[in-house]
Amino acid sequence: MRLKLVLATLLMAGSSVYAQSDDPVIMTVNGQPVSRSEFEYSYNKNNSEGVIDKKTVDEYVDLFINYKLKVAAALDARLDTLTSFKNEFATYRDQQVRPSFVEEADVTAEALRIYNETKDHIGPQGLIMPAHILLRLGQKAPQAEQEKARVRIDSIYNALKGGADFAEMAKKLSQDPGSAAKGGVLPWIGPGQTLEEFEKEAYALQPGQMSKPFLSPAGYHIVLMKERKQLEPFDSLKTDILHFIEQRGLRDQIAQNKVQQLVKDSNGKLTEQQLMEQRAEELSAKDPELKNLIREYHDGLLLYEISNKKVWDKAAKDEAGLANYFKKNKKKYKWDEPRFKGMAYHVKQKADVKAVRDCVKGVPFEQWADKLRKTFNNDSIIRIRVEKGIFKKGDNALIDREVFKTNAEVKQLKDYPIDATYGKKLKKGPESYDDVRSLVTADYQDQLEKEWVAELRRKYAVTVNKEVLKTVNKH
Repeated sequence: MRLKLVLATLLMAGSSVYAQSDDPVIMTVNGQPVSRSEFEYSYNKNNSEGVIDKKTVDEYVDLFINYKLKVAAALDARLDTLTSFKNEFATYRDQQVRPSFVEEADVTAEALRIYNETKDHIGPQGLIMPAHILLRLGQKAPQAEQEKARVRIDSIYNALKGGADFAEMAKKLSQDPGSAAKGGVLPWIGPGQTLEEFEKEAYALQPGQMSKPFLSPAGYHIVLMKERKQLEPFDSLKTDILHFIEQRGLRDQIAQNKVQQLVKDSNGKLTEQQLMEQRAEELSAKDPELKNLIREYHDGLLLYEISNKKVWDKAAKDEAGLANYFKKNKKKYKWDEPRFKGMAYHVKQKADVKAVRDCVKGVPFEQWADKLRKTFNNDSIIRIRVEKGIFKKGDNALIDREVFKTNAEVKQLKDYPIDATYGKKLKKGPESYDDVRSLVTADYQDQLEKEWVAELRRKYAVTVNKEVLKTVNKH
C-alpha cells in the first residue's frame, strides 16, 4: 500500500476513534483531515527560536492552508506517480527507517566478523612494532648517489653496533619525519601493511634484535624490533571495533544486508520497496515525530514540483508574460539615478578600441559577451578584457570616470594598457525587462503565486475548526 494512502487512512480512522480526544482534526482541506499534531509540528518548526519573522497561530493558518492546497493540486496532477518523485521520496524515507533494522546483536556480530577476518589475515606471525632509520633513495637514483647512501647507512649501522643509541640516531638522521620524531618507532604493523622488503626483514627479528642495512623501494633501512604480539582477544578489542564501525558508517551496510536477507527469506512475497514501506508505516504509527518528518518531506517534494511548474519555472520562461508585466509596472522599476548599460573594456592595441565597438554595434545587448568572445578571445590569446552589465555610479571606476564624470581613480590592468567604454546612459530607467530581469521575474512569480492560490481556494473546499485552533500548544 502506498505511503500517502496509508497516512490518509490513519488520519481518517483517527478522526472517528483516537483523534477526537487526543489529536482532533484542526482543518479539512479538499476533503482530507489535518490533525492538530500535524499543524503544531509545522507551526513550531517554522516559528522556532532564531526565526526572524515569527507568526502567531492565527497568522500561520493561512500560510499552512496555502501549503496544503498546493499539495492537493500536486496530487490531483498525479505528480506523486512520477518516477523521479517516487525515487527521491523513497531514498529519503529509507534513510530514516533503514537504521531501525539494525539491532545491537547485528553490530556485535559484524564486529566479531571483522575481528575474525583480521585475526585470520594476521595469522601466526602476529603483530610487530619496529623502529627504523631510513635514508631515502629514489629507485632511479644515479649510481653515485646510490653509493653515497650505501656508505652512509653502513656508517650508521657501524655506529649502532658500536653502542650508539638507536632512538637518538633515528631522531637526527632518519629521513622518515613521522617516525624520526618518535625515535624511529612505527605503530603496530600486520602482514601486508608495509613494503614487502621491509616486512620480510622486520618479521625475521625478535624483540631487541636489529637488522643489517637493507634496500627497499623507499631507500635504505635499519630496523630494530621493539615488540611482537598476537592479536588480543575479541573482548579486549570490541570497543575499538565498534568505534571503527560507527566512524566508517558501516551500520548502513549492516542495515542494507539485513534488509536484503529479510527480502530473501520472504521467498518472493516481499520486495525491498514493500519491506521499507511496511517498516515506515509501523514506525510512523509509534513515533509521531518520524511520521511528521516523512510526511513533511513527501509533501515538500510535491510542493516543489508543483510550484516549479506553476510559478518558478513558468515565470522564468514566459518572455511575453515578463515583458507584459514590466510594461504594466514600469514605474515600479524606475531608478533614483542614471545607469550605464554597456561595458568597460581593456585592450592591448589602440586599433582594438574601435574594433570592439564595431563588433557589438547593432547586436542585442545580451549577445555581446558571446560575440566578443568569438571575435577576440576565441583561441589561446586573450586580446581584450571586458566587464559588461548595467552599472550605477560606484560599480566600476572606469565607467565612473568616463561616463559619470567623477574623479574615480582607475587602476590600469596589467598587459591591457588601453581603457575604453561603450554603451549608453539610461536616464529615465530601464528600457526593457531584461535590464531588471531578476526583479521583474521575482515580482511576476509573486503575481502568479497569488493568482494560483486564489484559484486553489476557489477550487478546493477548506474548513477550519476554530475551537481546536485555540488549543494549539495549549493541551
